[in-house]
Formats: sequence, structure tokens, C-alpha cells
Amino acid sequence: MTHPQLGSDRRAWFDRAVSLIDEERIHRLAFELTGIHSPTGRERAASEFMVERLSEAGLESWYQPMGEASGNAAARLRGSGGGPSLLLYAPIDTHLEADPETDIPWVGTGLRQDMVPDPVVRDGLIIGLGAANPKAMVATQTEAARVVSEAGIPLTGDLLVGFAGGGMPVDLAVPGNRGLSDGVFHLLTRGVCADFALVMKPGNAVYHEEPGLCWFKVSVGGTMGYAGIARGVPGFRSSIVPAASVIAELEAWLPGYTERNSSGQVMPQGWVAAVQGGWPDRVAFPSATTEIYLDIRCNPRTPPADVAAQFGAAIDDIRANHPDFDLDWEMTASIPGASTDPESWIVRSAIVAWEAVEGRPHETPRRTSGQTDISTIRNLGIPTARTGWVSVPETTPDEFREGLGGMGVTCAPDLAHTCRKLVYSIIDTCTRTREDVGCVHRP
Repeated sequence: MTHPQLGSDRRAWFDRAVSLIDEERIHRLAFELTGIHSPTGRERAASEFMVERLSEAGLESWYQPMGEASGNAAARLRGSGGGPSLLLYAPIDTHLEADPETDIPWVGTGLRQDMVPDPVVRDGLIIGLGAANPKAMVATQTEAARVVSEAGIPLTGDLLVGFAGGGMPVDLAVPGNRGLSDGVFHLLTRGVCADFALVMKPGNAVYHEEPGLCWFKVSVGGTMGYAGIARGVPGFRSSIVPAASVIAELEAWLPGYTERNSSGQVMPQGWVAAVQGGWPDRVAFPSATTEIYLDIRCNPRTPPADVAAQFGAAIDDIRANHPDFDLDWEMTASIPGASTDPESWIVRSAIVAWEAVEGRPHETPRRTSGQTDISTIRNLGIPTARTGWVSVPETTPDEFREGLGGMGVTCAPDLAHTCRKLVYSIIDTCTRTREDVGCVHRP
């Protein structure tokens, strides 16, 4: 489907708005926000900070609490009426506690500069916990809303902005079971809704679908033992040694799962992520149970129940190969993947915006396995496009490219470039009528 061009008036509005984009302002906001610690379940300070910044940007803004320590920031720039509404969205929580007692040795031998909420600037790069994802996304979307407001663009539909907690793929019991997209679900079911959503995430391409996730726990049974017992004593069965074989067989099964379930823009990966068994302070007593935890991503066309059936079949095969193993399993969490029609207005708008700013045709993006809040937004009925940027600058030191690949490193010029794409789609969408963009109710 051919997407309409901006036309002379909208092009003039776009030029006026993007001329106001301020790299230094984006840099300063991303730096300040990176310095506000916002681990999942404790985002209140960061969200309240952004309520103030959104208000300064000319939007009506408010804080949306989710308990004492957790909450979302939301804002609105009202249109004159009769036009479609558009939500700019980003999570605001980070993936680490940045506490040596909690995170070491699981993050490595120490907390690097990109793992702590104490940002520094090196050669123009902001380095700190969540500097790129999610803090840079929040700063860039705020700047996009600010320049549209300051430029006085005659919006017909409302521009909404939402930054939610609980966006990381974690499930934290202590802060009230926060995580797994509970913040964006709260945001969208407590008064913030829109005809379309536009989300900024790492990756310099436009996506119309993302995977979901399925978490599994495999329990390997045995008997509690004692280190003073001779090997081969009747009645003792290790749970730890068989668990090693189970892990090896699951690792051999996972690539085939990915191959069978890849389609569209999604290549769902799976990982053995954690193993738990025994008492580190009582190593004289081998554990009667060893638990294996996995995260397996799911294609939008493969619902969690189907993934569970595939996983159950894999466990049955392991049981058949090892009839002496005592195995049990359960699914502990699931979020379905979701798609938006690639011919949806917002997807086409995001692609046209990408091409206008990049100056070249949009190419088919590489398949993704990164689960995000976007699946929840789509599953709640809002057509959504994802656009992004090259999130690892060329000058990023090698030490920060490992593992998560630059999640804590960003630079303002790259963000300002993406800000232009956001502004394009805001003007392209929120200055039209609902009929123009296909938002017509037909009972």
C-alpha cells in the first residue's frame, strides 16, 4: 500500500519542528536520567523526574503510582479533535540492581561502568547503567514531544507519552512481583490509550512484530546425601550429576526449536539461564533436587501453550533416553508474542519516516528474539510500530560490547537522528483525521 507523503504544509511543519531538536538537551536529559537509579520495582524517582521534564516540555503530565516505590510517567499534548491519537512509549526500569552483593559474580567479577547508575562521559559517549536502553529512548521521545509542542504544530489528534516501570523480563517477588510488562499493562488499563503506538528500541530498522517469552523450570530429583558415604551405596541418587545430562540435551534441542519456530521478523531463541541445587554453606550434603531454569522465546504465530507442548515433548524424549532420571517440569511465566498488520498506518508511517531521514529504502530487518513491552501493547489492541537506532556507537570501547552489547553506552547525535523519525510520524499521524488513517468504526 502506498503511504501518502507529507505534502507542502506538513513538510514545512516537519522542517520547523526538527530545526528545534537540540542534541545537547538530549545528552543532558539522558545523562541526568541515567544517574537516577530505577531498577525494576523501584522506578518512582525516575518516573517522577520525567513527569517534571515532560511538563517543562509543554505537555500535561502526571505520575501513575503502582505501589510505594514503583510507578509510571504519562503525558498528553492535546489535539484540536477529530484526529488519531499516537502514544510514544518506552520502559524506564533497568535490568540490574547495581549492588555488588546482589549482582556479583553473576555479572562477572565486578560491576563495570555501564552497570552502575553513576554515568560518565568519555569522548562524547554517555556510559552508565541503562544509558542506551532505556534511558536514551526516554530522553529522545521526550525531545520529540517537546519540539512538536514548541513548534506549535496544529495537531488534530492527541500525542501521548508513556514511560513505564516493570518493563524488564524479570519477576521480582520482593518489590511486589514487578516485571514482565506489568507497568505498561497498568499504564494502558488505567486511562492511557491510543489509536496507535510508536516505540523506540535498539536496532536501526522498523519492526511490526516481536516475540513473547515462556519460562520453564525443570526439576531433577534424587536423594539428599552425605559426603562421607561411599560411592555406590544403595539408596543414594544424585540430582546434580543427572542435571548436567539434562542441560546438555536441552542445549542440543534448543537450536532445532529456533529453526522450527522462526518466521516473519522473529527468530525465537532459547537459553538455559539458571541452575539451582543444594546449600553452598552445607556442601557436605548433596541436594535431593536440582532445578534448571530456561527462557524460551515464542513467535507471534506460536502461542505459549504450543511452546509448552513442544517443551513437554522434549522432556519426554530425555526421559526415554534416561529412564532412571526423575524429571518434572512446569511453565512459570508466559507472554504471547504479537504482530501488527504490516500495512497498518503506523507501520507504513514509521517506514516512510525511516526512509525520509535515512535517505535510502528500508530493507527487510534481521529477525529478532528480543522480548519487549511492545508485545503487551499489541496484545491490548493497539497497532504498534518499532523504530530505532544503531545503539552501539562505533567508538564504543570493546569492554562495553560484551554480553548485552552496549546497553549502557549512548551518544546524542545518534539519538537526535532517530528523533527526526519520531517527529515525522507524529506529524504524519496526529495532523490528519481519523478517517485518513483508517480509524473508522464500522459496527
